[in-house]
Amino acid sequence: MSITREQVIEALRPVEDPELHRSIVELDMVRQIDITDAHVQVLIALTIAGCPLKNEIDNRVKDAVTELPGITSAGVDFTVMTDDERAKLREMLHGSPASTAGSQPAHGHAEGRAIPFADPASKTRSLLVASGKGGVGKSSVTTNLAIALAQEGHSVAVVDADVWGFSIPRMLGVDRPPTVIDEMLIPPETYGVRCISMGFFAKEDQPVIWRGPMLHKALEQFLPDVYWNAPDYLVVDLPPGTGDISLSLAQFLPRGEVYVVTTPQPAAQSVAQRAAFMAEKVNLDVKGVIENMSWFTGDDGKKYPIFGGGGGQELADRLEVPLLAKIPLVPELREGGDSGKPIVHVDPTSEASEAFRGIARHIIDNPPTKRFHPELKIL
Repeated sequence: MSITREQVIEALRPVEDPELHRSIVELDMVRQIDITDAHVQVLIALTIAGCPLKNEIDNRVKDAVTELPGITSAGVDFTVMTDDERAKLREMLHGSPASTAGSQPAHGHAEGRAIPFADPASKTRSLLVASGKGGVGKSSVTTNLAIALAQEGHSVAVVDADVWGFSIPRMLGVDRPPTVIDEMLIPPETYGVRCISMGFFAKEDQPVIWRGPMLHKALEQFLPDVYWNAPDYLVVDLPPGTGDISLSLAQFLPRGEVYVVTTPQPAAQSVAQRAAFMAEKVNLDVKGVIENMSWFTGDDGKKYPIFGGGGGQELADRLEVPLLAKIPLVPELREGGDSGKPIVHVDPTSEASEAFRGIARHIIDNPPTKRFHPELKIL
């Protein structure tokens, strides 16, 4: 039985571009199909020259084609989309920049551009991970929580909004910058989590010396100019404290849910409560407290509360929200952050990993009930 071009197209329809998560047929990437006896040769148009996932596309196409009856081999050739084709692709996926521009910034907009997550119809839940001060492990919590949500079968994206202390790319083990398609940023993905960060645009030894308006501009790129593809969860790693970034995000993400990270030390929770009170002032829901570095388990099996105890529960009681987890202090958690191998991925049965999965399941099982308030303004 001879195979037709239409059969090859149908075999390729489930094959997705690994960055855009759309069918390569839908994206018009399949440009030519040649069938010779039991061999099929396919020409694929990559979105950009030097596509970092070219080999993955090659493997996916060959695997799909060789599943056809009577086909024993397949080959893939590549070309690259033209500028006009990229512009059309961007408009199909993300709309035209001109179509979302406005004359005045508004609530749910960045410099007049629509924030997709601010739309009341958006299915994405925005989880804002906050802390009163640095050094409490907020970014580690963000990283492992995001992966835990992905492990539960959800699509997840992370915004590293800590523009001064960006660390999410390193913690996620991301080794390449975003792909740019006609000014649309495609975030890299690891462990099932997509991310965007100032770390892609500034060197680690380069200080970010910006005032409020420039920080606001960075968020403009992080939210509407990135192709997020409507994730189930957008996890945002906020900078410590209650500064400009936190206020801007409260405006851009009016349905954001705030999760406060603290340590067991009473002095730490007294600082952490300020971040929670700020969230309440700008009409965001504080949904829970996460206590990090709760104890260290020694070789003797005993738990040692190195940073004291009770801070997380005291803060939760004061805010009238649940204490979602007490995460132990384990070397593997710190090492995973430095090496890009998060503990929930490399050691999923560990006590810390179970704690992160418990937080993820609580979030999944407790959708927000607060209504959207479009009239809220941040001055």
